[in-house]
Amino acid sequence: MGKCLSWKYFSLLLSLLFFHSQFPFSSSLSSNSQCSALLHFNHSLSLHSYASYPKTGSWKEDKDCCTWDGVVCDNSTRHVIALDLSYSWLYGSIPSNSTLFLLRHLRSLNLAGNDFQSIISPEFGNFQSLTHLNLSLNCFYGEIPYEISQLSSLVSLDLSYKGDRGSYNRGHDPDRRSQLRLLIKTPVWKRVIGNLTQLRELLLDFTDMSSITPNSSMMNLSSSLTTLSLSRCNLQGTFEINVFRLPYLQTLDLGYNSNLEGSLPKSIGSLKSLEYLDLSGCNFTGAIPTSLGNLTQMIYLVLSYNNFNGLLPSSIFDLPNISVLDLENNQLVGPLPNHLSGLNLLINLSLGSNFLNGTLPSWLFSLTSLVRLTLDHNQFIGEIGEFKYNNSLDHLDLSYNMLQGSIPSSISRLVNLPTLDLSSNNLQGSIPSSISRLVNLTTLDLSSNNLQGSVPSSISRLVNLSYLSLSSNNLSIMLDLKMFSNLNNLNVFNFSYNNLLVSINNNLTFTLPNLIRLYLSSCNISEFPIFLKVATNLIDLDLSNNKIHGQTPKWLEAVGGNSLTYLDLSHNFLTSIDKIPWKNLYFVDLRNNLLQGPFPTLNALNLRYLFASNNNLTGEIPSLICNASYLDVIDLSHNNFRGTIPKCLVHSNLLSVLDLRKNSLNGTIPATFSRGNRLRNINLDGNQLEGPLPQSLENCTNLEVLDLGNNKINGTFPYWLGSIQKLRVLAIRSNKFQGHIGNPKVEFPFPNLRILDISNNEFNGPLPIKYFKYLEAMMNVDEGEVGLKYMGDFYYHDSLNVMIKGSYIELERIQTIFTTIDFSNNRFIGEMPQIIGRLKSLKGLNFSHNNLSGSIPSSFGNLTNLEWLDLSFNKLSGEIPKQLADLPWLEVLKLSHNQLIGHIPLGKQFNTFNNDSYTENSGLCGFPLSRTCNNHESKQPPPSTLQQEDNLEPKNGFGWQAVLIGYGFGVIFGTLMGYLMFKIGKPKWIVRMVKLEQHILLRRLKNSARRSGGRK
Repeated sequence: MGKCLSWKYFSLLLSLLFFHSQFPFSSSLSSNSQCSALLHFNHSLSLHSYASYPKTGSWKEDKDCCTWDGVVCDNSTRHVIALDLSYSWLYGSIPSNSTLFLLRHLRSLNLAGNDFQSIISPEFGNFQSLTHLNLSLNCFYGEIPYEISQLSSLVSLDLSYKGDRGSYNRGHDPDRRSQLRLLIKTPVWKRVIGNLTQLRELLLDFTDMSSITPNSSMMNLSSSLTTLSLSRCNLQGTFEINVFRLPYLQTLDLGYNSNLEGSLPKSIGSLKSLEYLDLSGCNFTGAIPTSLGNLTQMIYLVLSYNNFNGLLPSSIFDLPNISVLDLENNQLVGPLPNHLSGLNLLINLSLGSNFLNGTLPSWLFSLTSLVRLTLDHNQFIGEIGEFKYNNSLDHLDLSYNMLQGSIPSSISRLVNLPTLDLSSNNLQGSIPSSISRLVNLTTLDLSSNNLQGSVPSSISRLVNLSYLSLSSNNLSIMLDLKMFSNLNNLNVFNFSYNNLLVSINNNLTFTLPNLIRLYLSSCNISEFPIFLKVATNLIDLDLSNNKIHGQTPKWLEAVGGNSLTYLDLSHNFLTSIDKIPWKNLYFVDLRNNLLQGPFPTLNALNLRYLFASNNNLTGEIPSLICNASYLDVIDLSHNNFRGTIPKCLVHSNLLSVLDLRKNSLNGTIPATFSRGNRLRNINLDGNQLEGPLPQSLENCTNLEVLDLGNNKINGTFPYWLGSIQKLRVLAIRSNKFQGHIGNPKVEFPFPNLRILDISNNEFNGPLPIKYFKYLEAMMNVDEGEVGLKYMGDFYYHDSLNVMIKGSYIELERIQTIFTTIDFSNNRFIGEMPQIIGRLKSLKGLNFSHNNLSGSIPSSFGNLTNLEWLDLSFNKLSGEIPKQLADLPWLEVLKLSHNQLIGHIPLGKQFNTFNNDSYTENSGLCGFPLSRTCNNHESKQPPPSTLQQEDNLEPKNGFGWQAVLIGYGFGVIFGTLMGYLMFKIGKPKWIVRMVKLEQHILLRRLKNSARRSGGRK
């Protein structure tokens, strides 16, 4: 039977081909021939195995094809005029010789939602009567043929991937979209919009239009256009504003063309027919015009993920037919309107991630048709209003605002609510027990608030919960985890960072069978929860910052099986971990424990982040670490590792942080840093490394921090590091470097360097003037712009041990504006160059313990951010520049053990320094030294100084007027009154000045008394 059928269709094909070859321009086919063409077209394709009831299932040879599903014929001529095979589970290709193209009378062709994998044949351009062509949601690829533009009768053209809104392609994997895209080139596009003058619908979503310039090529669009849909088309440039003036436009979708710029015209309100506007994920700027409120037909308005700014227009809240209003992720400001006259049909209101402020109006909680309400990441204040009964709302997100007050008990009226997120606010009070009435809740996030009291036991009734987070509150009661034993659907459980004392009764067994993420950091836990034994699907486990002692239990190795990817046991009192057996771990944190002995056996081949610092680990760094070929950050600092640095760590092209400081590593630094590596931070401080610095370090073009201090590394200054453009920190102090620092070998060395520490070496010769000339990052830093930014990334924060104001301090975070130079304890000679005065962002400068000569450059007075200056133990001569007295933040000054002469400048910060700043300078005189500058002056500063300091007194400062109250009531009482009268935040130097002025005043009073006694 099968052979007969095959022969029958083969004969049919031959007859059709013969007919077509004999009459290639025939304008008509007989009814039987049309049916035969359709049958052959159908049998040239395949059906997906999971097809349920395809339309072609009704196509039988013994029936008139005009009765088949999807086929429409003209009543009089019996020509097939419409073919609808959309979503028919078909797959295959449509070549140019397909019998489909014999149906020349087609007026409507819909093949959407199948799996046709081929180019679009030029033969489609021969359907001269076609008014509707829909090839959307398929896998067509290649260039759209020029012949499509010949279909001058087209009213609707849909070549998009997206197809009908809300639909999806059931015929193939949607991930293939990125490989299979249609390409529209400029000549075809111009021909389409120039020739298809009858077009009312044009849908080309997800085609590649990157070569088309939208600001000029869209000026000739048909004025009859009602639908223009070009989302995800890689459109670039400025969008033609005239499109917003098409008189009949109902749908405009330009979503997710991230390089498409433009703005909304003020006159957009003239588009009275506009119903659907989607500009999401573009780069539109400017204000949202108030005329949008005139679009009374608007149903769908989505302007999210743009750069719209200015006031949120209240007029859009009066749109009577709007159902979706999404303005998320813009820069809109202002409050929500207090009164409402529209939004009666609203189902989605999304205003998250803007700068909206003010209180939440009461109408917001009275929209009974609302399904989704998202106001997160704004600046709303005040309390959450009282909710009215709503059985539709399924998503409520008010997170990341500044809401206060308590959670209203009326929240229980949202009877079918699955998602409730009130996290990251300032909510107070207790968790209302009425939340337990929201029996459909799957997500409950109340984290990062100021909630107090107990966790209501009624939460155990929320058996549908899959996500529960109460972290970072002030909950401070004994919490028995058994309370949650009924939550069998729980996936995520987060109680971290409370004042809870979590009770874990390991004699009672219960399970959370679907648990995949458990966060119990800072919960005063003293042992591993035994219910983890059966958590075979666990992905994240965080038990950090607790009181867990001793060795990890053996059964822990089975937790998570092959699913565990995140493990944080840091900041406990663990002494031993036998092995880390989880093969798919990407994050391990064992920091700040009491781990001893060799590093645990490691089997995690996918490991990316490894932290084990601040323990007592010994032995060599295990070679098994080299098997983790995806390693990004490794921090084994502050241990007792010995041996050499594994070479694999510098061969890696993925490693970004190598932190092995404060160990006992020896040998040389591996000399084979690979080209193209991603190393951003190398910290080997405090080991016993020796030998020269490998020049292959210049291959680390992404390097920002290099700290090799406190080793035995020798050689000359590593000038080749100057070519690393991103380098911000270079610390090679306390090594055995020596010799002159010659001229740089690159044109602009160290352009981003902010911290340079080469102290405690054996460098000699003059200071490297030409290097100082190019330290651009130390010249101008906008503190207002970068003052709160730190170096590092999400997982690893750059830190550094650095000399600050005379003491070594561990900076746990490095501010990007922190700048310092330390050349101390070397053998530099010659003068300090004036050019250093250009480094205006410097916080600290240390040239102490060298053999520098000459005078202190007056240009140092330009270092207006300087907080400490140490030039002690040199051979400096001349006077102290008066300009240094104008440095407003100078807190530590060390000029001792030099050959300075002359009067010590007076005023401002200089009045706060004591004798230690100037000792062993035999030629210096004046306050605070007892040595006067001539025999006619007293030991205190001259009287004019008082007047000078009065003039320099801050507007709200602590001045002499307050101190003079002490003449009548006692110096101490007057000083106290001055403090009470003028107590505001003052710089430290003002406080020191006050103390100094008290001291000077007392001395003057004593001298005056002495002089009075002499006259008597």
